[in-house]
Order: sequence, then C-alpha cells, then structure tokens
Amino acid sequence: MPLGGARPLAPGTTVQDVADELRHLVTRYPSMRTRLRFDAGPEPRQEVAGAGEVFLEVHDAPDGADPAATAAAVAAHHRHAPFDLAAHWPVRMSVVRHRGTPTHLVAVICHLATDAAGARTMLREVAAKERSPLRGLQPLEQARWQRSPAGRLQDDRAHRHHERLLAAIVPRPLPAAPPPPGPRYWTAELRSRALRPAVRAVARRTGATPTTVLLALYAAALARATAVNPVVVRPMVGNRFRPGLADVVCMLSQLGLCTLDLAGATLDEAVDRTRRATLGAYKYGYYDPRRFAALLDRATRERPGLDVSCVFNDRRDEAPDTADAADDTPAPTAEQLRAARTGTAFRWAERTDRPSERLFLNVEDEPEGVLLSFTADVRLLPPDRFEPLLRDVEGLAVTAALDGTAATGVSPAAPTGVSPAVPAPPTTRRSPRRPTGPR
Repeated sequence: MPLGGARPLAPGTTVQDVADELRHLVTRYPSMRTRLRFDAGPEPRQEVAGAGEVFLEVHDAPDGADPAATAAAVAAHHRHAPFDLAAHWPVRMSVVRHRGTPTHLVAVICHLATDAAGARTMLREVAAKERSPLRGLQPLEQARWQRSPAGRLQDDRAHRHHERLLAAIVPRPLPAAPPPPGPRYWTAELRSRALRPAVRAVARRTGATPTTVLLALYAAALARATAVNPVVVRPMVGNRFRPGLADVVCMLSQLGLCTLDLAGATLDEAVDRTRRATLGAYKYGYYDPRRFAALLDRATRERPGLDVSCVFNDRRDEAPDTADAADDTPAPTAEQLRAARTGTAFRWAERTDRPSERLFLNVEDEPEGVLLSFTADVRLLPPDRFEPLLRDVEGLAVTAALDGTAATGVSPAAPTGVSPAVPAPPTTRRSPRRPTGPR
C-alpha cells in the first residue's frame, strides 16, 4: 500500500526545482534514506545512509497526448513495481514533461518508510520549505530507546497483554463450504454518502471518536455475518500519541489486538464496549513485532484454528481527530440518511493470490463520502457475504444515528460452525443505561 501519486506542477517549475525538492526530502528525513541489509545475520537490518545518490526520472509525454494520463501511468508503475529495499531508496519521484515543459510530479513512497501521518508531516514541511531542526525521536533514536530499559519494559508489558488475550480467544473453525475457483483473496468496495454523517452523529452523542464508532459497527456486522462472537480484531494503532513521535516521518503504525463482545448490546453500548476494549490495544500497540510473531506462532501451534487476522484500518485524515464529538452541526434526519443511501454503490475490485490478512477492512475518505475497501480470504468468508456485510455496516450506522438504543442483533449464543445469512436489521428496544464517560 505505497503512499503518494501524481499532481500538477505549478507553472514555471523546472526539473531542477523538483530535483532540489527530492534532494531536500532524502537529506532531511532519515527514513527516506533507509535500506535493508541481509548480510548481517539471520534477520534483516535497517541501515540509515549518511550519503548517496537518488535518481529523479524524467518522462516526456507525446506531443498529442494528455500529460495527466502519462503521469497517471507513471504513478501506477511506481505503485505496483516491487520495491527492492536492499538496493534502492524507498522513495520514487518522477517529472512528466509535455513539449519540453514540466507539467506533473509523481512521488510514491514505500509504506515501510512512513505511515500516512508521517507523510502528511513531510508534505507540509516540504511545501513550506522547512529548514528548522527535526522534532521528535528520529528512527535511530527510536532504535536506541527501544533497546533501553524503558523500551524493554514497554515491550514486556505489551507481550504479557497479548499473551493474556491470545490465551482467552476461542479458536474459530473455517466454514464448511468449499471456496470458489481462482485467486484466494478478493476485494470489494462500498462507496457510501450516508456513513460520514451517520458516524459523526453517533460520535457526537456517545463522545467516542469516529474511528471507534466505525470499528464497533464493523465488529457488529461481522458478528452478524459469521455468527461468531466475540469478534477478534486487530485495529491499526498510529502510536503518534506517544512522547516524541507526533511529527516524525517514519512508520509508526502497528496492529493492536482486542476482543469485542457485542452480544445483547444496544448500538450505543456496542460503541462503549469497543471504546473500553480498544484502550488496551492502543496502550500496548507499540511492541517488537518479531516477539509478537513468535508468540502468535506458538499459540497457533498449541491451539489449531486460532485466527487473529481480522484487521481494521481507518486511513481517513480525520481518523485521529476528536473534534466530531464537540461538533454542534444538527444531526442528520432519517429522510436525509435515506436519501444519502440511495447513492451507495458496491463493486468488485482486485482478486489476487498475494498474501494478505484474512479479513481486512480499510476505511478511506472520498470527495462525496466514505469508501469501505474490504479484502477477505474466500476460504474463510464466501464472496456472496461481502456485499451484505458492507451494506450492513452502513445500515447499522444509519440505525445508530437515529436510535442508539436499537439492538446490535448479535446473539449471546452465536454458534461457531457454518455462518448463517445476514440477519434482518436490528429491532429497537430501550437500554437500561446510556453509556457515559471519557472517550
């Protein structure tokens, strides 16, 4: 999932201007001049270079062609061509010229070099031609801290937390239905204009972040689609809230781990339970991934069928923002949400055999709404469940926006065998209490 793409250049921009920008980017940010080494033992090592060369490609669009199309083609190549992280830098930059005049910049960065928050910091500072010293713990300083007593204590605590959670998870068997022929991993997309206003309304009412609301809705929809509860989810943790890491250009996102028991809950209660369950995921979401991998490997050997490969990744710019809870914009009406749902569109995207998590939901912003991009192993979830699952997330959001006391429809006695069809929309009942408390 590399970051970046193509954009038009300001009139008068020269190739030398772009070369200077690339030189500044690679010089200023250590992660942009980090490569892997495989000659230092059984595990790869990261090496931050003190000097070197970086290449700027220049592509000439044909005279009669649209340079934007050429830029899009270059961006697609940069995104899909495998990164050689031992020989090349993790940033690819190109200039597209049309009739000798630079028209577009293409920049694509390997996701191992930075996450979206780091990329936003980099773009902001590059645009402002920032020359002041870097703020926060840079990658080499992070490595030193991770090996310090404080860093090892953090990892020990995270290890014990993950160990406890894994020990309590009940292994989930695969469905009995045979998978369809062809690639193993299918991706579907749902574009919704109703999700954003509905989720914001729930966030304002409950005091939760929109990310927490979306995770609760996704977990409820997944439990309803698979009849498996509690739901084991690995939310993406940004780790930017940790001291010295807010504005560092590097990869800080790691997968957390939590279990969400939504049986018998109202939708507002589901949000509250998710908020409390994810606190541990965020607190212990900064850890040595090699140590976690060894722990998970041991747990799956001892308990066949244990599966924690359900990922939730909110990639929207507003994901870390808590301003929605204080927003005084009027809540959407039922008529407005019904009208917004008429524009909901489902489509199939990629099918591949490239390894992936077995269930992976990405949430992204779009100009007119929210995009749910869902990838799943069709040996685990049949393709005919994809669209009902995604539409159920939207339906639950609309229901929750209008009435937080509606039931999730998750059964306390959900079986763990073959999954039934998605149940009907939740009924409304009164909750014995309304969740309160901090976000």
